[in-house]
Amino acid sequence: MPKKGFEEIRERMLSAAKQGISEAYKSEEYALMQAVNAQIETSRSYNLAYERLSEWYGIYFPEVRMTNPVTLARLVVALNHKGIDDRAIEEAVKDQSKSEEIYKKAQSTIGRKMESSEATGIIRFAELVLSLNESLEQLDSYIKDASKRLMPNTTYLTDHMIAAELLARAGSMERLATMPAGTVQLLGAEKALFKHIKFGSKPPKYGILFKLPEVSNAPREIRGKIARAYATKISIALKADYFSKNFIAEGLKADLTKNLKRIREKPIVPKKEEPRREFKRHGGFHPGKDRMRGSRPHGNRRQ
Repeated sequence: MPKKGFEEIRERMLSAAKQGISEAYKSEEYALMQAVNAQIETSRSYNLAYERLSEWYGIYFPEVRMTNPVTLARLVVALNHKGIDDRAIEEAVKDQSKSEEIYKKAQSTIGRKMESSEATGIIRFAELVLSLNESLEQLDSYIKDASKRLMPNTTYLTDHMIAAELLARAGSMERLATMPAGTVQLLGAEKALFKHIKFGSKPPKYGILFKLPEVSNAPREIRGKIARAYATKISIALKADYFSKNFIAEGLKADLTKNLKRIREKPIVPKKEEPRREFKRHGGFHPGKDRMRGSRPHGNRRQ
């Protein structure tokens, strides 16, 4: 075949590949997956930055402890830009009584005196915390809108973050919509599942669905049942979101509420824990606690 023929085939193949990639990423689901992954990683960085800022500023103002990262960052910026100013503190804290308390403590703090070079560094770091918080708010706003567009039924049953995280774990709407309820239930618990398969540890009962308040706040004995009830309805909702595009979440929510009520009202019978295998020196595994069928202690073999 002449060289010109090879070039034409190559160009056609490249054009087909480019068109295929363009078609594959046309759906907004891929942008949503990237956004939720960015939100998770940014949230982790935000929490670490808050902890570091809290420890760092603690050497200058140890009397103050803030549980809100944004309030702490605003306070750091306000006190270092304007000095000990009651109005600046009140503007940062948004609480008059608390700002008065901070103002009094700031005048007699036992912390280290801050040098100008140190002030520059900690102010920039506090501004980073504020910037991360702003990015998280913008990402959350986009995830909420996109989840409602792509997965209205699933978002109605759970919330926008859980729906988006399920999608990100699955990899695509098509794959997520065709998963059985049991797989949906365990999305996010892959490490625990592999540990169970490899080492025989207790099997996981939920993954991402543990973030639902109905699951995490339930008694330990019924968490798995509640997660299963949710996964069953979510599986149906996902199929409606991907295939039919019909909004059926209200009916699913009503059925789910009935199922959850039945689960909660049913008496909880505590399960007996399986005895663990214990290895006794010079005697092998204890016969009364050995799970292996047909096994006998090392010293009691039949002759």
